[in-house]
Amino acid sequence: QVQLVESGGGLVQPGGSLRLSCVASGLTFRDSAVGWFRQAPKRERELVAVIDWTGSITYYGDFVEGRFAVSRDNAKNTVYLLMNSLEPEDTAVYHCAARASGTAYSSAEMYNYWGQGTQVTVSS
Repeated sequence: QVQLVESGGGLVQPGGSLRLSCVASGLTFRDSAVGWFRQAPKRERELVAVIDWTGSITYYGDFVEGRFAVSRDNAKNTVYLLMNSLEPEDTAVYHCAARASGTAYSSAEMYNYWGQGTQVTVSS
């Protein structure tokens, strides 16, 4: 059984930073594309950042504009999302996602496995 467990969310002031982590189990992590999507109330789920199995190919949502960085540590079965210069518009539930294969895609429909999500709230 595949499990993805996110952590690192919370309340942060505008302009602040957070690092999200997602630990995966039940799949061959090193062979899997993984990443992050987010969903805000009354909005569609959208791409934040994904990374392929090699760690060399990444895709980011257009809104990221260089503020976020996705990375992975295969030895720890973990994918990270470092978020800087956070804005109130970044408030959402951030979900970790994984595919059964290594190619990364920007579409959420291509991901087989999902975590429960971690809440990120950006507010003063």
